[in-house]
Amino acid sequence: MRGKRGRPRRRPAVVLGDRGYDHDKYRRLVWDLGVKPLIARRGTEHGSGLGTQRWVVERAFAHLHWFRRLRIRWEIRDDLHEAFLTLGCALICWRRLRSL
Repeated sequence: MRGKRGRPRRRPAVVLGDRGYDHDKYRRLVWDLGVKPLIARRGTEHGSGLGTQRWVVERAFAHLHWFRRLRIRWEIRDDLHEAFLTLGCALICWRRLRSL
């Protein structure tokens, strides 16, 4: 068998970024990888529309911070931290499905 294990990796078509990444250096790096950067510009009014997609990610992190063990990483071993992260995600999904 040739190649690496697992499913083949795919590049995203677009990368979203907030105003902290508003620099031509970062835009060039992303373009060089063949990905279109959608980065909010500094000095412009809010309302670029990027917040609607970023909100989903920020909400997911907020849900994971419900669990004290995940808020501050106490585990030294990666496998234990990943196990707690998986358990936290499963509990979040279970609570969400139970409320439907």
